[in-house]
Amino acid sequence: MACRHESDTTAPFPGKREHPMHILITGGCGFLGVRLARTLLAGGPLALAGAPARAIARITLADRVPPPADLQADARVQFVPGDLCEQVDNGALPLARADALFHLAAAVSGECEADFDLGMRSNLNATRMLLQACRHAGHAPVFVFSSSVAVFGGSPEQPLPAVIEDSTLPTPQSSYGIQKFIGEQLVADFSRKGFVQGRSVRLMTVSVRPGRPNGAASGFLSGMLREPLAGERARCPVAPETPVALASPGNTVAGIIRAASASAAEWRVRTAVNLPALTTTVREMAQALEHVAGRATSALIDWEPDAQIAKIVTSWPSRIHAARAQSLGLSADPSFDAILRSYLRENPQAHQWPRQ
Repeated sequence: MACRHESDTTAPFPGKREHPMHILITGGCGFLGVRLARTLLAGGPLALAGAPARAIARITLADRVPPPADLQADARVQFVPGDLCEQVDNGALPLARADALFHLAAAVSGECEADFDLGMRSNLNATRMLLQACRHAGHAPVFVFSSSVAVFGGSPEQPLPAVIEDSTLPTPQSSYGIQKFIGEQLVADFSRKGFVQGRSVRLMTVSVRPGRPNGAASGFLSGMLREPLAGERARCPVAPETPVALASPGNTVAGIIRAASASAAEWRVRTAVNLPALTTTVREMAQALEHVAGRATSALIDWEPDAQIAKIVTSWPSRIHAARAQSLGLSADPSFDAILRSYLRENPQAHQWPRQ
């Protein structure tokens, strides 16, 4: 197996020239981490923070579970197993060599509501510890923090505006959203002090995610499509007219990479960037499923309300005007039909629907 454990620190970087590029991804063996690693490895030289592009010599994936076989077989990939807070505390992460750190590891929204301590440890403590470790490493790496649209939330006392702008004040209504917003502020302050080159990006709900369900309150926005396409029933816990802001996996990873490559002049200010979002409704998502895969497939959706999930999801914004992201060359997915067809092309083994 070519994938190295962190203890293998004497092995040379392949193709070493003046300064090999080393990238660290926390949560690197999760869905987005794996997609990010594959995209970076396939993409050729990478420019960080406006600097000249360089070839990627090593990607270190930090996670509790091992990477998939294709990444294990890549000699450029290194795997560091374990709990993230413990990894930082015991010095297991190669932060002194990292040119860029993509911090994707997190406990998700539903988990944070069910277990307050888990969210505080995974989302707040881990982020603070990583930033401190980068500070002590002393070379100001690019630090891309995956925040969330959940930093925005509406309440009867302070309703959301009709459209979220880059200047809209975050008012999170969940532990997850609050933890992510605090993380953004930590990244901004460590950037102000020159300890890191921080880039916080607010991710939209990613759909369609392959694999099994996770503990996110928004997980049904993939499950209501993924499971019926595989011939299984799926539950939709919100009303059909519920509006949502979505992004495809490919668009999400493109936004994360663009954040890392943006120069200081392009990034402009230290606050987080809202990534572009496609605004649609849950009903329109079900209609897209029927349009693409037929009525028998969309009939596998069970419309069963869950007040707790609905309260979380409906507190999030659904209309985003992402002007800063657009200035970086990013745009929303064109339609949910396009997102769904992309999922089918990329995951032919995950559905029973006969391809036309």
